[in-house]
Order: sequence, then C-alpha cells, then structure tokens
Amino acid sequence: MMEKTKQPLMQEDWAIVMLGGALIALALSGLIIPVPAYSWNNGTELTTSVFSAGNLLAIGTQLLIVFPVAVLAAWLTGKPVKTTIPVFIVVFVITQLALVLAGNKVMKDLNLEAVIFSLALGLIIGNCFKLPEWFREVLNAELYVKIGLVLLGCSVIFSDVMKAGGLGLVQALVVVLSVWYFAFWLCRKLKVDDDLTMMISSAVSICGVSAAIATSGAIKGDSKKLSYVISMVLVTAVPMMIFMPVIANYFNFPEQVTGAWLGGSIDTSGAVVASGSLVGEEALKISTIVKFSQNVLLGLAAFAISVYWTYSKSPAAGKQEKPTLGVIWQRFPKFILGFMGASLLFSFMVTPETNAAVKNGLKSLQGLWFALAFTSIGLETRFADLFRNNSRKPLWAFLIAQLFNVLITLVIAYLLFGR
Repeated sequence: MMEKTKQPLMQEDWAIVMLGGALIALALSGLIIPVPAYSWNNGTELTTSVFSAGNLLAIGTQLLIVFPVAVLAAWLTGKPVKTTIPVFIVVFVITQLALVLAGNKVMKDLNLEAVIFSLALGLIIGNCFKLPEWFREVLNAELYVKIGLVLLGCSVIFSDVMKAGGLGLVQALVVVLSVWYFAFWLCRKLKVDDDLTMMISSAVSICGVSAAIATSGAIKGDSKKLSYVISMVLVTAVPMMIFMPVIANYFNFPEQVTGAWLGGSIDTSGAVVASGSLVGEEALKISTIVKFSQNVLLGLAAFAISVYWTYSKSPAAGKQEKPTLGVIWQRFPKFILGFMGASLLFSFMVTPETNAAVKNGLKSLQGLWFALAFTSIGLETRFADLFRNNSRKPLWAFLIAQLFNVLITLVIAYLLFGR
C-alpha cells in the first residue's frame, strides 16, 4: 500500500497558517462547531449521554470538519493522500476512545488530561504491534499540534493578560529568561546534544509541549527527539498538577501566590487549569493569566531561537558566516505567525459577543487537534528507539531544570503576588 511521496506544493508551516486560518474564518463566518460531551460517571450515563445519537452526531460533525483539513494538509505538503485517509480515520477513532476514557469521573477527579490517554493508547498500540511502514510514514503529529497552536491563539487575549496589572507578564518574562538560561547551561554541562538542549530549555521555561514544537520548528529539529521531550513534559505534568496544590494547601500559601506558582511552573495549559481549580477560584484565575502570559511570549521566543540558531550553526563545517535576513526568515517557524495573528485578531478585532459565540467550538477543535497529535506521537514512538538514541542525561537535565523552575517560580510568585 506504499504510495510515492510527492513534491510539496507548499511549505508545511504556511499550509498550517492557511488551514488554521481557514478554520477560524469558517467559525467567524457562522459555521457552528459542535462541542461533544465526554463526561460520564457510570455505564448508564455513558450510553445515554456520550453514546447518544445527538452526541455521536456532534462527534461525526467534528470529523467532517477536521478530516478534509488533514487530507488537504497531506496533499499540500507532499504526503501520500491515499494512505493518509485510512490512517487518519484510525487515529481519530483511537483519539475518541481516549477522550471517552478521560471523560470518566474518576479520571477527571485525578486530573488526568485527554492527551495523556491519547499518548498512552498510541504508545501501547505502537509498541505492542508492528505497524506497517506506510502507516507510520503518514502519521503527522507535528502538523496537528501546530494547527492546534494556531487555534490556541484565539484564546490568548491581551486584555485578559493585562487584567492582573501586568504582574503575570512580568513573572513570565523573569521565569522564562532565568529558567531557559539555567536549563541551557545545565544541558551544556551534561553534554546533551544541541537539538535536545534547545527543546528541553524551551519546554521547561515557556509552555511545555507548545514551546518544544515551536523550537523544533525553529531549529528544524529531529522528530524523534521532539517526541522524547514531549513524553517527558507529559509524564512530569501529572505528578506536578496533583502534588503542587497539596503542597500549597499544606503550607497555606495565599491563593494568588499559588495560582502564579502553578501557572508559571506547570508546562501544559490543561494541567494548569486542573491544578488551579483544586485550590480555588482566585488561584485558577491567576494561574490561567500567568500561563497565558507565557503563551504570549511563545512567538517572540521562537523568533529569538531561530535567530540564535542561524548565527550559531554554520552551513559550512567549522566555519562561521554571517547569516542574512533571508536565512533568518527561512528558519523562522511560520506557523507562529498564525498563532500571533489569531491572538491579535481576537484581542482587538473580534467583538466580545462574537468571541463568546465561537470560543467553545474553536477550543473544542483545538483540544481535538492536540489529542490527535498525541495519539500520532504514541503510534510513531517506539521505546527501543528512544532508549537507543537518547541517554539518561537529557532526562536528568529535564528533571533538574524542572525542579529549578518550580523553586524559582515560587520565589518570584511570592515577590510579585504575596502582598
């Protein structure tokens, strides 16, 4: 069932900007994006709510929205279209199973996100069964994540960020700069390779998976190394979002301090919301604002990394040459323009009424693209490859940098929000 890969009609990042922008335009023009329900407590609720005719119709409608986008993305980027069609359907079905599992009340009480189930199911299937090469060839995790990131821009509203008096943005700047430099220095000391050094530093300091993807795009990083970093982010996010609220409650941290600590330390937005909700309404609000502030810095960080990488990596071995603006632009991850454009559009041009009408549907699609991506990451990741290609040093670098992140963020949160 092998199909020859064709010459791409468009650079992947530009295709992502176009397709993500098209989804946003369709929503703003009146397309109703349904929001399926996945919450259930027992077998009766599972059959009467999640598996009801109306909810299955909502899931099917979302498939009709994302399926053409995935196929068109494959065509534009030179991926085999004929094999993309059945593979995407399989990935979608596995992802829906993950969403249903994550919707169970017990799993929700444990604050386990859907992407964790997506990754876990993908890893189980990908490592227990030998998937054919044509199947693995068209898995497109990075593209799906990037489309999700473009849609994420719709929820990064600058007015919301500034409601905290700019303190959230100040904290984000201080934390990102200090943690990124520490992680970079540590990776150098442990002799971690350059690709992993950049991705680990960004993932720990900025916003986890999103930053790792953006950095990989900026440096044209290896996809297997990216999967390795994403796996570390997701695995550490679970204990952090459970134990950090417990620690905050035990030591009676003020809610604002706790929220700033959670928002600045935990790498995934969903985990931030889950952990903030365990503490209280004020903690949830501040944690969300701080995390949004870090998301705002994502585009600037990707640009800075692309410039640094261009200057530090010479095309000719052993020679340093001054890069042109054209080279910097070539390395810049263009999908970040989609993220920033969506954020600016919804911050300054879309009315609050329109935003309220479309935000739930776009957020649901964003979550679906992320879940599809993590299912794909699991399916294409083999533990044997990870352990063969990566030593324990990157893991130690990530864990130590994450510990530094937790401690320095707590100090800064107290200084800014502890009054």
